[in-house]
Amino acid sequence: MLNRRILRIKAFKVLYAYAENPDLSLKEALGGLEASCEATRDLYLYMLEVIPALTREAARRTEAARTKFNPTEEERHPNLKFVRNGIAALLEGDPDFRKLLEKKKLSWEQNDAFVHALYETLKTRDYYRAYMQEGESSLAADAALWKRVFEEEFEDNESLWTILEDLSIYWADDLPYVLGCVIRTLEELGRTGRWNLPPLYQSDAQVFIRSLVSAAYGRYAEYHDLIAGSVSKWDQDRLYTTDIVLIAMGLAEAETFPDIPLKVTINEYVEISKYYSTPKSRSFVNGLLDRLIKDRMAEGIINKTV
Repeated sequence: MLNRRILRIKAFKVLYAYAENPDLSLKEALGGLEASCEATRDLYLYMLEVIPALTREAARRTEAARTKFNPTEEERHPNLKFVRNGIAALLEGDPDFRKLLEKKKLSWEQNDAFVHALYETLKTRDYYRAYMQEGESSLAADAALWKRVFEEEFEDNESLWTILEDLSIYWADDLPYVLGCVIRTLEELGRTGRWNLPPLYQSDAQVFIRSLVSAAYGRYAEYHDLIAGSVSKWDQDRLYTTDIVLIAMGLAEAETFPDIPLKVTINEYVEISKYYSTPKSRSFVNGLLDRLIKDRMAEGIINKTV
């Protein structure tokens, strides 16, 4: 589930915490890393549970309208296509999915106002109206509707971001990545009709990220002095901790993993700098990391097989 890009971001945050708090032990750092990784999958489960929660809200509203005093003809004979969508039914009936939600205490009940508002918004969308007007129902069509919901309703939703920030210190930053994971799951559900919990790590990703954090943690003081000594005294006072950490991560990766191309390593930390550092950090991280790696290659400290 977690690719190397998001794992590098999580490693960066752990090392940044260490840079700000040198009393943080390696064991604590690795524990925080693991908690952050697990939290991403918890967010995936929580966002997937929006589907049954929103469907239940629609069913409740439909039934309330049908049984109210003097309902309209449309209310007496509602269009139940959304209420009966197959994706929600699949997740509601999956015992593994339900057990995980219960175990991790993941529920939208405490944020039912958000679900209520989301349903009101959904009913105004052209893509929802088009879905409701289509005559035939299919799991693929249901999955396509939910893909649109996840593509258009969540990433820029301030109410959702507030909820996630309140629930977990890890969740808000992970939302865009998790939305992509949910969309891929919906594509799979539309094809196969089966849900499986995605593995937390891809291939050897866990070994990679723990080794990277351990290497960067153990050599951080050395890297810090190397970086500071590579700029003018005037520039030393203007060094940002985020940039130092990013360059230290890049050096640790270059030294620890001879099979990862240098271009990949440099590009990854330059990309991260765009989101977590200053506007000028991109060129600074790119230039200094490239120069330091080349210097350490010349010294035989860094050796590459690719």
